[in-house]
Amino acid sequence: MAVTMHDVARAAGVSIKTVSNVINDYPHIRQETRSRVLEAISALGYQPNLSARGLRSGRTGAISLIIPDLKNAYFAELADAVMRAAAQHDLVVMIQQSGGDRDRELEVLHGPRMRMVDGILFSVLALGQEDAGLLDIPTPLVLLGERIFNGPADHVTMQNVAGARAATEYMISLGRKRILAFGAHENEVIGSAGLRLTGYKEALTAAGMPYREELVVHVGNWHRGDGADAMRAALASGLDFDAVVAFNDLIALGAVRVLQERGIRVPEDVAVIGFDDIDETRYSLPSLSTVDPGREEIAETAVRVLLERIADPGRSVPPREFEAAFRIVERESTAVV
Repeated sequence: MAVTMHDVARAAGVSIKTVSNVINDYPHIRQETRSRVLEAISALGYQPNLSARGLRSGRTGAISLIIPDLKNAYFAELADAVMRAAAQHDLVVMIQQSGGDRDRELEVLHGPRMRMVDGILFSVLALGQEDAGLLDIPTPLVLLGERIFNGPADHVTMQNVAGARAATEYMISLGRKRILAFGAHENEVIGSAGLRLTGYKEALTAAGMPYREELVVHVGNWHRGDGADAMRAALASGLDFDAVVAFNDLIALGAVRVLQERGIRVPEDVAVIGFDDIDETRYSLPSLSTVDPGREEIAETAVRVLLERIADPGRSVPPREFEAAFRIVERESTAVV
């Protein structure tokens, strides 16, 4: 038989009303009482009825996270970070995948399921700056990613330009001279690839090194296989390089595999750094140096800002931009030899 609010009240020695007040985060409750009720809820495994709670409060206690693809480790780990951040506020997260397709992104954003949540975190991949007006919806919304800036909603992102510049400067500091920009997208300016290429260029300029178009390797999709294919093509072309600044970790891992298959030593012959700091980078051989873009900070900030918007549906504060701090993580793939 399911545990009821009556059971919690009896175990905690309080009234049902007090249990309800604790569940709904009513502020004027003694900490001792609140702790006793929460301990009883935990011990009994009580699950509040979110539907009934929503009817009373006008809220469901659920938010949606729209991401391109859970197969991409970065988005899977971002989803995990968002769920942990949301749990700190007793929020349930409903995850939707868009596949990085423009029509699907709009379909999910405007679909009926979005009426079941209090707010939306939206990691945009296909929509562009020209689509900003399509995001002006009544449901509180926080944008993630690098496709739309200065739009109608709060935006939480990473420092793509500065992070890629720091990764390239790090390679330069190791004495590397011919550094691949690995993962560019044709004619992209706004978006992760375009911004990271800008950072790469800035680092070369600051160091007085020439920008060489032949050292820019385009990789259409950012999965391991795409990185492996692009590296095979680069090697087949006879391209001469001694370092790789990969625009995400997955294509870096694919590239490292191909380099090793060809007898090219990492990092002795070619140093490699990725971007994203996914968990797999700690356990690859060699372990992969990378840019930690501040994923935990992104998740925590996004949830906090979304809750602020949920509490202020009138949008009295104009849309804001937030950037997480980044750091270079040095591992074996760039070790000094």
